[in-house]
Amino acid sequence: MLIGDRGGSFLAKVFVVYDTKYGNTKLAAESILEGIRDVEEIETAIGSVKEVDVEKVADSDLIALGAPSHMGRPSRTMKKFVDRLAKSNLKSKHVAVFGTYAGRIRTLDRAVKKLEKIVEKKLPSLNLISPSLSIRVNGIKGPIVEGELPKCIDFGKKISRQLQNQ
Repeated sequence: MLIGDRGGSFLAKVFVVYDTKYGNTKLAAESILEGIRDVEEIETAIGSVKEVDVEKVADSDLIALGAPSHMGRPSRTMKKFVDRLAKSNLKSKHVAVFGTYAGRIRTLDRAVKKLEKIVEKKLPSLNLISPSLSIRVNGIKGPIVEGELPKCIDFGKKISRQLQNQ
């Protein structure tokens, strides 16, 4: 897990949580984190859904959840994590969703839309920042399609600015 190392006081905390099978969603998450860190006064943390402490995630101002698409659905591991978040002492106010998918070019992958619906149902107190982000991968194992990672950086900047304007 990486924690932001900027000096001074922080106005907001963002935790990026991802699930990954081949490393593509992790790479997208790291690029989103890069974009978040471009915005001043935001404390950041990142971690795998399998390793993070749910209570630390729940204490963030914004949680960014990222999952790979498995048969047009977000990974089971991410769905179980959302269930655990729903049972936690949730102090977060905002959530953002992103994912990776293989296949035809689409503006938003079906798995990301399904993850949005899961989050809206199980975490109704959170403001879903939209639109969410889908990152295309070449084949099932990747790599990420050229030109997609800059979208992650932009997404990180966007959600950070939205958080600061709340």
